[in-house]
Amino acid sequence: MNEMPETLEGRERIIQYLNANDITIADLAAMYGIAKQDMSDYLSGRKKNPRGNKIILKIISDFKIR
Repeated sequence: MNEMPETLEGRERIIQYLNANDITIADLAAMYGIAKQDMSDYLSGRKKNPRGNKIILKIISDFKIR
């Protein structure tokens, strides 16, 4: 069975970045063209699927979060 990589550290870094830069989850969701609730679920880890992982990785890349 294929396991998806764990994105906990990346999700936490994104949340810290959003807080530090006054970016809301709603703004981030709009930027990536997804529902606010889906973005919230991806960032919290409530929803773990390949699409969520791709979005998390894209956000990290786009904002150069390290």
